[in-house]
Order: sequence, then C-alpha cells, then structure tokens
Amino acid sequence: MASLRDIKNSINSTKKMSQITKAMEMTSAAKWNRGVMNAKAFVPYMEKIQEVTVAVAMGSNDVNHPMLESRPVKKTGYIVMTSDRGLAGAFNSNVIRRVFQTIQSRHKSKDEYSIIAIGRVARDFFAKRGINVDLEIIGLSDQPSFESVKDITSSTVGMFSDGTFDELYLYYTHYKSAITQEVTEKKLLPLTDLSTSSELTSYEFEPSAEEILDVLLPQYAESLIYGALLDSKASEHAARMTAMRNATDNAKEMIKNYSLIYNRARQAAITQEIAEIVGGAAALE
Repeated sequence: MASLRDIKNSINSTKKMSQITKAMEMTSAAKWNRGVMNAKAFVPYMEKIQEVTVAVAMGSNDVNHPMLESRPVKKTGYIVMTSDRGLAGAFNSNVIRRVFQTIQSRHKSKDEYSIIAIGRVARDFFAKRGINVDLEIIGLSDQPSFESVKDITSSTVGMFSDGTFDELYLYYTHYKSAITQEVTEKKLLPLTDLSTSSELTSYEFEPSAEEILDVLLPQYAESLIYGALLDSKASEHAARMTAMRNATDNAKEMIKNYSLIYNRARQAAITQEIAEIVGGAAALE
C-alpha cells in the first residue's frame, strides 16, 4: 500500500493538473465563441457566391467548363483538416479514421491518391505511413484569415485544373453544437452537383459566361475550402473545451478518491500507533 506521503503527493499533483485543464477549458471557450462567430459570419458570403455560380452555370445551356465536367479518374486528392496539436478528444482521430478507411476501400495503389494536409496531426499521420502528402499547411492561427490559406487553396484548385487530380474530396469536422461535431465528406471538384434552394436570378453576361466562370469557379472552390476550415476550427475549439472540462471533472473525482484513501490510511496509522502505545503501557505494568 502506498505511504501517506505518496498519496498526499498524488493529491497535490492532481490538483495542479485540474488547475491547468480548467485554464485550458476557459481559453478554449473564448476561442470557441469567436470561432463560431467567424463560421456563421462566412455563411452569407458562401450562400451568395453559390447562388451566383449556379445562376451563371445553369443560366447558359451552352456553357462548358472543365471544373463542371466529370472525367476519367486516374488520381484522387483528399483534403484533410485536423488541428496542429492534440488534447481535443476524438476530434483528430475521427477525421483521420474516416479518411484512412475511405482510402483503403477505394484504392488499391498509393499512386491512385494523394493527401493535402491542413494541420500537423494529419500531415504526421499520413507521412509516417508512407502516403504521399503533396501539399501541407501547419501553424495556422486559431482564427485563420483567408490570406493565410489562399496559397494552399489556389494551389489545390490549380492541381485539379492542370490534371494532377481528376477529383478532389474534402474531409473536415462540421460544427453542430458545443457538444456535437460531425465528420463530413464533401466532393469539392468537379462541381457536378451545383444546386440552390433559392430561385435563380437572371444575369446579363459581359463579356461572356465562360470568361466569368473562369474567374468565379476557382473562387467558389476556394471559398468552400475556407468555409470548411472555419467550420473545422469552431469544432476543434468546442471539442477541446469539452475534453478539458471532462479532464477537470475526472481530476476532481480522482482527488476525492485519493482523499478517501488518504483519510483511511491516516486513520489506520493512528489506530496502529494507539494500539502500540496501549500495548507498551500494558507491558510495563
């Protein structure tokens, strides 16, 4: 059985750990609140650019664009969004597991696919398993701006346009609530399922619909990536906040258990000392 000093040290170390997890929970709560605001603020822009893109693409029957047409798939790109660090519960593992299982079921050769990693955890996981990581970005801020990811978004869309990839899939964690986040798969390119719930607006094109789509479609695809990143960041902060709250609660429960063990051991030691004193006094009589 552990000594009283060992039990006391365990209590003190667990208290310090609970203080750290509580502080991390409060920090994540502040980041979560701002992350949710950023994600929601981007929604109107996403809806509008989707509306305009659909109106231009579907408003002209004779419009053909490579980003709107399916082609024989020789290589698939997977954009995977995780965090740069852990302590976020199952936030990272759920996304990585989903992508890894999808790859194993769809492909037989590593030449058929490649990874675009946004986040250190995704980069390290696939690199350690010898899976090609064509693009990566790590060290993003907790509230990323579009400028901070513009290079990788434009490069990703460019790799589809130049034929490096024949299709692109996006994997990220969709924020539903503070306690519920859902791994989401979205086909990014080609844009074969453009749709909108609102009534299409009629536009007059100048100089032409094709030239407008040449500019609009890459911007739309890039905005999908950025919107997913904001969504993923909100989910990350929520997951980390929940994980740290659970860790704090577990630490408090451990302190209670350690305190109970300590009190029992201390009581047993006192009882033993009293018994020894009484025994010694009886022996002297």
